[in-house]
Amino acid sequence: MTRPLIGVSTYLESGARWGVWELEAALLPVGYPRLVQAAGGLAAMLPPDDPAYAPEAVARLDGLVIAGGPDVDPSRYGAEREPRTGPPSAARDAWELALIHAALDSGTPLLGICRGMQLLNVALGGTLVQHLDDHVVEVGVFGRHPVKPVPGTRYADVAPEEADVPTYHHQAVDRLGGGLLPSAYAADGTVEAIELPDPAWVLGVQWHPEMGTDVRVMRALTEAAS
Repeated sequence: MTRPLIGVSTYLESGARWGVWELEAALLPVGYPRLVQAAGGLAAMLPPDDPAYAPEAVARLDGLVIAGGPDVDPSRYGAEREPRTGPPSAARDAWELALIHAALDSGTPLLGICRGMQLLNVALGGTLVQHLDDHVVEVGVFGRHPVKPVPGTRYADVAPEEADVPTYHHQAVDRLGGGLLPSAYAADGTVEAIELPDPAWVLGVQWHPEMGTDVRVMRALTEAAS
């Protein structure tokens, strides 16, 4: 059986270090490709590029993952920057928004993870809460909390029970973008997963499945991509 090719967007960072080198680098935490591989896919990194090339890139993929990372520039959803919002990553915002629109236009299965879920919401006209006081327990340390699926949703079909998930975020979905449905919540009411209804296979999760052992969400993507 041919494994589906799953593209994963990457960071673009200055001052990355390995061996004797300290250079600008397109990089991705290894949990992402390992999760794709564990779910039966082949992982391909998609570093920021000219947004005009996004449809060409997506056309060569079977599925797309928009990875976690820095805060989305508030100007993308018509808001003023609040003091605790992180610095913008203009190249990532432009490239990943173009990838999302290309995937939506082509019907390519799409999974957004953390920032990727937030960017999916923004791509469809939604807005974000720029800071949550109690969702990052310790800087640089992933926490865990339960999420509860909404019955009848795609996410509930994948993971029907309440699940404890690895999480690290200080922003969240506010107003939902056009067509999106909430498919999981945290105990405090924060939207933890969003999706588009059938026939599209489009899902966003606020947590970080690549930091855990549950492959069900990624396996659902690779199965849809097959």
